Amino acid sequence: MPRRTVSVPHPNGDPTPSNFGEKESLKSNGDHHAGAPEEKVELRKKVTLLRGISMIIGTIIGAGIFISPKGILKNSGSVGMSLVVWIACGILSLFGALSYAELGTCIKKSGGHYTYILEAFGPQVAFVRLWVDMIAIRPAGMAVIALAFGRYILEPIFMPCEIPDIAVKLATTIGITLVMYLNSMSVSWTTRIQNFLTFSKLLAIAIIIVPGVYLLFKGETKNFENAFEVNTVQLTGLPLAFYSGMYAYAGWFYLNFVTEEVENPERTVPLAICISMVIVMICYTMTNVAYYTVMSAEELLASDAVAVTFAEKLMGNFSVAVPFFVAMSCFGSMNGCLFAISRMFYVASREGQLPEVLSMIHIRRHTPLPAVLVLYPFTLLILFLGDIYSLLNFMSFMRWLFIGVAVVGLIYMRYTRPDMPRPFKVPIFIPAVFSFTCFFMVFLSLWSDPINTGIGFAISLTGIPAYFIFIHFERKPKWFRKLSGQKLHNKKLQMATA
Repeated sequence: MPRRTVSVPHPNGDPTPSNFGEKESLKSNGDHHAGAPEEKVELRKKVTLLRGISMIIGTIIGAGIFISPKGILKNSGSVGMSLVVWIACGILSLFGALSYAELGTCIKKSGGHYTYILEAFGPQVAFVRLWVDMIAIRPAGMAVIALAFGRYILEPIFMPCEIPDIAVKLATTIGITLVMYLNSMSVSWTTRIQNFLTFSKLLAIAIIIVPGVYLLFKGETKNFENAFEVNTVQLTGLPLAFYSGMYAYAGWFYLNFVTEEVENPERTVPLAICISMVIVMICYTMTNVAYYTVMSAEELLASDAVAVTFAEKLMGNFSVAVPFFVAMSCFGSMNGCLFAISRMFYVASREGQLPEVLSMIHIRRHTPLPAVLVLYPFTLLILFLGDIYSLLNFMSFMRWLFIGVAVVGLIYMRYTRPDMPRPFKVPIFIPAVFSFTCFFMVFLSLWSDPINTGIGFAISLTGIPAYFIFIHFERKPKWFRKLSGQKLHNKKLQMATA
């Protein structure tokens, strides 16, 4: 196949290839070497089992378990029932994770939800998912996590004074920029830092669990008396408690966004998902047991930062370290999210549904640089100009709708593509139960907040005309065709840096 290059004027009048285009032969330092075989530039398989586990755990565990794990307690009505909900949500999330483990081993492409919907139901439905992610869910979600990072990294400095909003936003911007830079420069360093941040989260959780469980075994059980008192259980609130619990476990699907970079995905993907979910379920349940051992249900509901209140009761001045652990937890969630989501944009570009430049790879660093950076302006724009929380309220239910659709796609492909190789296969009731759970959560959103949910649906439906304008119609202006690319190749992006 002839290589494509872009010619630029040379001082002596001869055309020479520009920095963008494919080179015939490359050495490891990016220089030409006559007669050397062409080195294929692609996203390399650098995600091992340990890195996969770190990515999933580090993305699931954010600030919530440290700051406000009280939505479940508030809506379940009792200490015992809240622990039942935490465990039940963990099991349901494990069902979803196992379903995605099957999808990740039979469809060995990166991209997560987008790729599975594309394979099962075609480009139109997949594009609507991509559109919603691009314009709303991902920038708003990244901004919310980054705002939590900015607030808690500054809290020890300003304590006990109120932190100015501009200071929080500046710290947030620095955090977002650091994550973008890290993901642009090196996959290895991104995953190593994710390993470290995940270890920090687990250490922080261990600091809470160990003294709490120690007190429990010493007989500190007064807060567990009448834990399952029927009079306090709120049946009408239980669906909302499950809703909060499922959100707390969200993030188990991010390894499927980077399947092409996973070593031996048939073994690594299912193993990493199962190990991660068991660890997170144990951490969440035991952390809440520790909280209830030290604090009554009333104290927990009244606290603005549960982990800080817990540390003040048991550890005195050590409580000032809690905001730092929370900030590091948020940074790990940002890092894992960006690492995964950038691959979805990369795959969508490769499939022809986003501009061609987003499928380019840095020639030496082997990172999808444009796909990483595309979220940066959107996130900063929403951070400084948008109403982040309203946008999340509009769009958050769409996550569960499309995850449910992807899992239904698994069931659908069992019948439409029965001969597809499935190295890891789950019983059919697992995806059936989980997809029902997802659609129940969408219904719950419609029932509890019909106005915001309706606005979210309306925003999502703009993806339909967008698909026909940007993808379906063949007669487009020349400038648009040049920008988006008519023939998609997985390109190498050579930067002019030394």
